[in-house]
Amino acid sequence: MTGQTRLSVAALNAFYGPAQILFDVAFELHPGEVVALLGRNGAGKSTTFRALMGLTVRREGEIRFDGALITALPTYAIARRGLGYVPEDRRIFRDLTVEENLMVGTQKTREGAAAWTPERLYTLFPNLAEMRRRRGGEMSGGEQQMLTIARTLMGNPSVILLDEPSEGLAPKIIEQMADAILAMKREGLAILLSEQNLHFARLISNRAYILEKGRIRFSGTIADLDADAGLRDQYLAV
Repeated sequence: MTGQTRLSVAALNAFYGPAQILFDVAFELHPGEVVALLGRNGAGKSTTFRALMGLTVRREGEIRFDGALITALPTYAIARRGLGYVPEDRRIFRDLTVEENLMVGTQKTREGAAAWTPERLYTLFPNLAEMRRRRGGEMSGGEQQMLTIARTLMGNPSVILLDEPSEGLAPKIIEQMADAILAMKREGLAILLSEQNLHFARLISNRAYILEKGRIRFSGTIADLDADAGLRDQYLAV
């Protein structure tokens, strides 16, 4: 990890209609770092990701990507700058093959970001290599999750947002997912993931933020979080 800041968020507020969901959310993310955004269902994790990508109707605050202010940009312009987003609901093209899904995600290479090709991604996700001509709709949930991440990487992002990447996956697939995220980290990618699975977050994350009712309640290292059982019980216990 370097001292450079890839993504910086300050005083982020987001709204659905008249209801305010996020309250002055602030965090930062650096190259080669995995940061977990933790919290129970309804804490505001997915809304945070949607706000970062310009997918909420109304948002306020300051979002900087590689130093540039992107708060007012539309979603397509944010993605073109190199901010990748993997939503929770695995939006693959079910009628296209694995190879075709990957090609749909292709964008130009970017300075300071890893350059991904299908062959590199087949190495990262060996399961996909074995089914490159299989249609997306014929894959398991775990395989679809891998394909969604791989397709996002074809855009050569320098930052990637992973919304609940381990949800609903079998333990073996979760291990493979953790290995892939660590490999992405070694490539210098900055990764922000939302998670309810604290064990999974521990395997891959450098730091964590806890979100509760749309507010940041904790910021620190995974070791800091592990050392505070009371904090975990208060904000993460089911």
